[in-house]
Amino acid sequence: MKGSIIITAFFIAGIVCAQTGMLPLGIIDDNWSFYALCLLMFCVGMSVGNDSDITRQFCGIDPLLLMLPLVTIAGTLAGTFAVSLFLPHRQLTDCLAIGSGFGYYSLSSIFITQYRGAEIGTIALLANIIRELVTLLLAPLLAARFGKLAPISVGGATTMDTTLPIITRVSGQSLVIVSIYHGFVVDFTVPFLVTFFCSLA
Repeated sequence: MKGSIIITAFFIAGIVCAQTGMLPLGIIDDNWSFYALCLLMFCVGMSVGNDSDITRQFCGIDPLLLMLPLVTIAGTLAGTFAVSLFLPHRQLTDCLAIGSGFGYYSLSSIFITQYRGAEIGTIALLANIIRELVTLLLAPLLAARFGKLAPISVGGATTMDTTLPIITRVSGQSLVIVSIYHGFVVDFTVPFLVTFFCSLA
């Protein structure tokens, strides 16, 4: 929760600085987002490769639970498609690209900004931050109303890191490795799905 608030605060501070002219526009170069993306992908690869036990732990998951990331992806895209019907001024591919962020706001918003511009990238950032905040704030209610897997599915790509503590608390220790596996798989699909939908006309 604290991390999400800090990220949101920095985002708002960036808007304020740009609107008030506190930072010269000349220091902002389009290449910076590409460099930040490369560094981010490197850090993700390092964090995954640094865990030598991750493959062994994943092999012990119930075969039915291995399908959870696919259900999350399919449900998110179906929901995004349904919402796009009420947004005639937005392209379906833009909506699907935003939904394909699955809560991974830092990566998906950079990709979308590169492909579709800053406006859609900003919408993606806000949509995915809100998804994480919903998981952090409503996880107990989701687990009580829809079952222990609900907070994991709603958390999307964040379930292996930022939302893992609250998911562990409300869903139980037995689903910790499922939550990490879910976040890992969904996280891995983000760059592929986002770029796929952004590349469509």
